Amino acid sequence: VQLQASGGGLVQAGGSLALSCTASAHTFSRYSMGWFRQAPGKEREFVAAYKSSNGATYYADSVKGRFTVSRDNAKKTVYLRMNNLKPEDTAVYYCAAGSRLISSTIRSEYAYDYWGQGTLVTVSS
Repeated sequence: VQLQASGGGLVQAGGSLALSCTASAHTFSRYSMGWFRQAPGKEREFVAAYKSSNGATYYADSVKGRFTVSRDNAKKTVYLRMNNLKPEDTAVYYCAAGSRLISSTIRSEYAYDYWGQGTLVTVSS
């Protein structure tokens, strides 16, 4: 499975961006999809996820209420809508796909099987 993330860029604090991640998998609907990010000098962290089995969504506390994850199975694409961006949201954002994710593992990067190349989001103050 190949994942292609796009939509990053430079935005002022308080602004919005929408990231997209398109997959090559024919069975895209079976994959749970996650978004992670890595800021300079920091470890990669969980941002949001969409569980394929029941459509449940998960968010890191730091983005809850500001970010929204969604997907379009017909387009084999998962989205991350980011509103009210803050300078601390600056990071490279990665999408990931996993076929065996459950609620207790969906926030762990080690549970995902495939990763996109990342897209840079820079939020200026």
